[in-house]
Amino acid sequence: MKWQANSKVIIQGITTPLGTIYGKQMKAFGMNIVAGISINDDSPKIDGIPVFNLVEQAVSEFKNIDISVIFTPPYKVLDAALEAMASGIRQLVIVSGGVPPLDMVDLLHKAQVNQTFILGSGSQGLLVPNQFWLGICEHAFYSPGSVGIVSRCDRLVDEVARELTRAKLGQSLVVSLGKDFIIGSNFEHWLQILEEDSTTEVIVLLGRGNSHAEFCAAEYIASAVEKPVIAYITGLDTPIEHNFRDAQTIVAAQLSSSVIQNSPEESIIDSFEKAKIKVAQHPAEIIKLVKMSISQKSFV
Repeated sequence: MKWQANSKVIIQGITTPLGTIYGKQMKAFGMNIVAGISINDDSPKIDGIPVFNLVEQAVSEFKNIDISVIFTPPYKVLDAALEAMASGIRQLVIVSGGVPPLDMVDLLHKAQVNQTFILGSGSQGLLVPNQFWLGICEHAFYSPGSVGIVSRCDRLVDEVARELTRAKLGQSLVVSLGKDFIIGSNFEHWLQILEEDSTTEVIVLLGRGNSHAEFCAAEYIASAVEKPVIAYITGLDTPIEHNFRDAQTIVAAQLSSSVIQNSPEESIIDSFEKAKIKVAQHPAEIIKLVKMSISQKSFV
């Protein structure tokens, strides 16, 4: 994978409201945004970014595009991703949430065949403070440091990063896996990266109480991660006998086998504690546990 500030990036759906706003911000941050792709045949320049109707037009103009950030409406994500892959782009960040489950199943199968990396859907993106930023994280909340964050929670990652920054605990690498039930890149992938990253001392994992991904993460941490891990799990107080999900989410969960059925609320916490992962009871406690972990490491 090539995640560098000079990576050539296009934005599919740059004419959507979010695409326009964050496209300008990513360019101002210093990312190499070479082109945008319109969703409505309108091709104006946006803050100096040339806009095309087709990905192949952008590739013909700028050659060897490394990454596409996708802001298209959910029902157009599959077509946008397939168009990017057909043009040779092998790293996709899907910000759009609520992608139809069958579309994601189809996309992930084709991505595997084409050796394409998928982050999302429903991802806030990827960020290395002051160096690299793609997505919709509020980069002003982040500062350079040694705390890695990997999250399956929507905007909570921004809140946690802001509190870490206020406590003078900067971040090394922050990644949002996506809020949808069917996603591409998983916890294990990024936990391995953070474990091997020399700048990361402590890992913060933000997970959800109704997903099987957290159990897999706990097993992986127990077997392959030596760095201290702080976890916070949302949704544990929701009565599990009640189902608050819509039809689309229920179908997605069944397809991905990612929802825990008939499990006690404490089971995820138990799996983390067995893996010797410190679990915060509320977001504010994350800061305290991170400080304790760094302090303990300094005495080793």
